[in-house]
Amino acid sequence: MAALETLNTLKEIREQEIAEYQLNIDNFIRAIAKIDADHNDNEDMLEFKNHLLQLLADNKREQLKSIIMRDVLADQIAELEES
Repeated sequence: MAALETLNTLKEIREQEIAEYQLNIDNFIRAIAKIDADHNDNEDMLEFKNHLLQLLADNKREQLKSIIMRDVLADQIAELEES
């Protein structure tokens, strides 16, 4: 039973990570849109936008990794619950 509890805890941690990445993704998208709308003539803000675009890509990639690992944990949990 300890393995099942550990797996469930790890799955919850992954779910929290996924939510945190999503919050970052949403905020980066909003910030990029705000720069486009209000600061498109400011070189410093365009540089910041490029940085945000990279962060956006990084967070999407890391979120997908967390989703994959959460799904692996869910599969292991299902297998243990079946046995």
